[in-house]
Amino acid sequence: MAYQKLQISRAATVTPSDTVDIPSVSTQSGIGNNGCVLYVGGFGDVRVLTAGGDDVTFVGINGGTFVPVQVLRVYSTSTTATDIVAMW
Repeated sequence: MAYQKLQISRAATVTPSDTVDIPSVSTQSGIGNNGCVLYVGGFGDVRVLTAGGDDVTFVGINGGTFVPVQVLRVYSTSTTATDIVAMW
């Protein structure tokens, strides 16, 4: 089971993409990507690629919600939520 921190030290705005992972700002020397948790500012669906390799869509996420799943990518296809922030 992955360790889940309760506080963050880094954050970045997410640009959903069907081909590009969220650039990791949390790794040493830029090697590896353990994923990040998300904050969703605006209501909608969020399709992600998890650190475990799963492609899943979270449907009807309310604005102001944290998604406590280790995420590598937010897909643009099927994502309708807005103001998504990656946190490490």
